[in-house]
Amino acid sequence: MQIIADLHTHTLSATHAFNTLDEMAAKAAALGYAALAITDHGPAMPDAPHMWHFANQTALPLVLHGVAMMYGAEANVMDTNGGLDFAQSRLRALDWVVASIHSPCIPGLLTAKEATRLWLAVAENPYVDCIGHSEQQNYRYDYDLVTKAFAKNHKVVELNGNSVNVRRDGIPNMKLLLAACLKNGCHIALDTDAHSTTQLQGNMPPLLAMLEEMQFPQELVVNATRQNLVNELKLHGRICAEYIGGEIL
Repeated sequence: MQIIADLHTHTLSATHAFNTLDEMAAKAAALGYAALAITDHGPAMPDAPHMWHFANQTALPLVLHGVAMMYGAEANVMDTNGGLDFAQSRLRALDWVVASIHSPCIPGLLTAKEATRLWLAVAENPYVDCIGHSEQQNYRYDYDLVTKAFAKNHKVVELNGNSVNVRRDGIPNMKLLLAACLKNGCHIALDTDAHSTTQLQGNMPPLLAMLEEMQFPQELVVNATRQNLVNELKLHGRICAEYIGGEIL
């Protein structure tokens, strides 16, 4: 299986990431990617960029180093009702929205019941495209029940390459989550969650190995083919689908 885009990456707009937008795009081009989503952290994270950062993304080029660019955000889930740290109007204007749990925004542990309620609520948000690193052990949820809701509401579940580095206790959960996605027809993405150009390259191979081991079908992987990605963007009603399609098909 070949990956044609990375749909969860970061730039040094947050201080715990280390490369510029241009450097990330150049590395994506070197890896042969057709598209790249820049999803810097939402404003509830301690070192996140100001909200103006997300409001001014129209200042950025649509193509960098021959790579079609998508400008989005990694929104923080703020409560068990699925609240996010962005207004709906801002989420609607972005190219790609990943929703994730980060401990500075939801401190402490959640029960399985609380985590399940949280993700069922996020599934109802029309402007969330992708569910970020939800395999975390501290936030275990009912994978079967929730992936049915994700599939119904066209939410893409990611396998997160950075979890192999920083959330290793959740690695066994990835396979359980992947199995639930396969059972319920839920689309997935293989994302590096790269905070550097090094991670943009190095975080992907373990995910590909996991898919190969489980014989996961390519048609459910949104960033496995160019047509898959364009179809997914259209399904989500994203305005960027037209120019992404024009660039990569």
